[in-house]
Amino acid sequence: MTLTTISTNLSHGGVQGVYSHASTSTNTDMTFSVFVPPHEDGETLPIIWYLSGLTCTHANVTDKGEFREACTRLGVILIAPDTSPRGENVPDDPDKSWDFGLGAGFYVDATQAPFDKYYKMCTYLEKELPELIVSSFPVDMSRQSIMGHSMGGHGALTIGLRNSDRFKSVSAFAPIVSPLNCPWGEKALTGYIGPDKSNWREYDACALIEDGARVSDLLVDQGSKDNFLEEQLKPELLKSACETAGQKLTLRMQEGYDHSYYFISTFMADHIEWHAKKLKA
Repeated sequence: MTLTTISTNLSHGGVQGVYSHASTSTNTDMTFSVFVPPHEDGETLPIIWYLSGLTCTHANVTDKGEFREACTRLGVILIAPDTSPRGENVPDDPDKSWDFGLGAGFYVDATQAPFDKYYKMCTYLEKELPELIVSSFPVDMSRQSIMGHSMGGHGALTIGLRNSDRFKSVSAFAPIVSPLNCPWGEKALTGYIGPDKSNWREYDACALIEDGARVSDLLVDQGSKDNFLEEQLKPELLKSACETAGQKLTLRMQEGYDHSYYFISTFMADHIEWHAKKLKA
């Protein structure tokens, strides 16, 4: 796969880059960002993957996440993929709503036309992009963690639970914990996967835990003033699923915080430090 460099900037002694490539999973060009902290020649570094939420691209966390100081201090690479395929031929929501279609890939492999040709974000993140990363950056693929926000928190939880042998740790900010039980999830998974909810379970963190998936630890931060808290996010469902299954979970309700990057950037260093300890253990 050929990697195209869009931009590179020096920051906190490391390099913040934005790159693109032609994806065989999504049948379109995909863009992602990578921050590589300063390191010795020949040294490989652990990775934290960050998955963004509805309407976002790689740029939201890259511009607003305030993660680079912590990554440099702790010696970890942060990779931020896009949230969906993009391009003139990529099908979008016919109603042009913001919670389905472009910017809202939900980190699934679509099976329903016309989305099934392009919306293969699960395969892209679990297989294709890691192969490109390992051939292009100084990464130690034996030390990987994953985190995300909102829809990206859903992606981090589900991908982490399905690939527990790959990820040392999993965390999320205000995640959609159960697409089976919220309007965002019902709309997205019906459109991408079809109406049979038995096919949704591999894309639902609570269902995966109920079905036996486990990771060593989960960290979730949720703002108490998040306007999506009660209808869409429902962290109590994750808490209940983890308690029933004996899955270790640290759920922190952060008083007064909302759903925005003001919230995420406040606790980003905490999450990176938490992952770094797991990655270097």
